[in-house]
Amino acid sequence: MLLPARGSALPMHVSASARSRLAFALDYPSLVEARPGAERVREAVGVLKVGLELFVREGAASVALGRELGCDVFLDLKLHDIPETVDRAVASACQLGARYLTVHALGGARMLEAAAKRAEREASGLTLLAVTLLTSLDAVDLAALGLAGSPPDATLRLSRLAAAAGIPGRVSSVNEVAALRADLGPGAVLVTPGIRPRGANDDDQKRVGTPAAAINAGASLLVVGRPIRDAADPRAAAELIVREIAEAAGEARAS
Repeated sequence: MLLPARGSALPMHVSASARSRLAFALDYPSLVEARPGAERVREAVGVLKVGLELFVREGAASVALGRELGCDVFLDLKLHDIPETVDRAVASACQLGARYLTVHALGGARMLEAAAKRAEREASGLTLLAVTLLTSLDAVDLAALGLAGSPPDATLRLSRLAAAAGIPGRVSSVNEVAALRADLGPGAVLVTPGIRPRGANDDDQKRVGTPAAAINAGASLLVVGRPIRDAADPRAAAELIVREIAEAAGEARAS
């Protein structure tokens, strides 16, 4: 199950449990730009997600930023390599203090098993999340890749592969969350990217959903980037999403 953020202050008008279920994607090219973006929303989100763009440029400093601001860090690297390389990368992520780390289910059973065993040995509190299908892919893309079945079918197959390898979390679009929750049970951490508040642009995502739809389907953690980053008031945008999460989860609206 999803754990609350560590050591962070919370304004009275933001639900603590709902806040812990919102991850803000630090989709910035450098730490110079990411820092003010993160500082603007630090009290309205529980998790900061560091992706490839920022991590490739800034490395460990991008993870340290989240910890400095009192947020958990979701290191979204989608590791996909030979088992030994992924094993060592997981160890490094543990040493950096990341709370979540993605590995790609398409890396296969041996790679996933190596990642799971390393995370268990390190005992740092890292939660591994297996990426099933990118939210930018649809049925046409799967056919071009030679993958049989619909996106929901492929997602379930890859999720079960990860389950057999001991990976506790999944990343999938909102369209597949309900099926994964039913298959994996209440203890799995289900992360949903491609979240767009009502009326927002879908951008380059093909399988998107609203915060309420994701929570109602069984998502544990929602990832939101551009709808917060590009808003006139990023903190207010984040708080609106937190309130929608709280309402969908059956919490009383905070005032």
